[in-house]
Amino acid sequence: METVSKSEAPEIKDSAWYQPRAAMHAIRELMQNPEDTAQVFRIIKAMSGPSRAKSFKRFCKTSVGRRVLANRESLADRLNDRDALRAMPEGSLGREYLAFVERENLSADGLADASEEGGRYFHTADQELYSNRTRDMHDLWHVTTGYGRDGLGELSLLAFSYAQLGNIGIAMIIYFGARGGVRESGDKRIWKAIWEGYRHGRRATWWAGEDWEGLLSAPLDNVRKQLGVTKPETYREVFRDHLAAAQQAEAAAA
Repeated sequence: METVSKSEAPEIKDSAWYQPRAAMHAIRELMQNPEDTAQVFRIIKAMSGPSRAKSFKRFCKTSVGRRVLANRESLADRLNDRDALRAMPEGSLGREYLAFVERENLSADGLADASEEGGRYFHTADQELYSNRTRDMHDLWHVTTGYGRDGLGELSLLAFSYAQLGNIGIAMIIYFGARGGVRESGDKRIWKAIWEGYRHGRRATWWAGEDWEGLLSAPLDNVRKQLGVTKPETYREVFRDHLAAAQQAEAAAA
């Protein structure tokens, strides 16, 4: 199939209808360049359908949602204040998050930039604030769930996110990413790890409505208990095996 250039990418309209043509174009671009995070946001936006409005309505009914919308709170601002994070107790979610983003050379602004590149589609300022908030939670969810930023870790966390938010675009990214991973590695346990992520997302509390600002100073172990986190045993097993295989291959080639 001939690849359509990025300049010919279908417009993603601000609509409650699914837009599969735009989503498939973005999928092709993402498969060619997995580092092109903007395509992830295009896929999610193209296939939001009614899920975005449904989750926003649910958020508005929570005490956290009412507070965030009334005070125009930005989660990214809190996450970008590294001095404040560094001053939090050792072992707290805030300190563990800080260690994670510094180790991985990440920032909340990086996700925001990729999201902006992927396009902006909001009905109201309140919906934009909520959408930005769920976007900015991503690396907090990495830390809290225990999923890494390796390919399988990202797919497993997306499965967790799909269970939480119900966006079909997330499911599309998972399917094509996992299919490619199984084809490349021959390890069908990838599907098992992803299913584990989905099941854990179903069991957990609804994280889009949690008070992440208040949780930052709490011990990470306590946060995990409060939010219903289950250890990702299958992911860890597959990750260890793939890491060992990669190290053996590297040693053999040296």
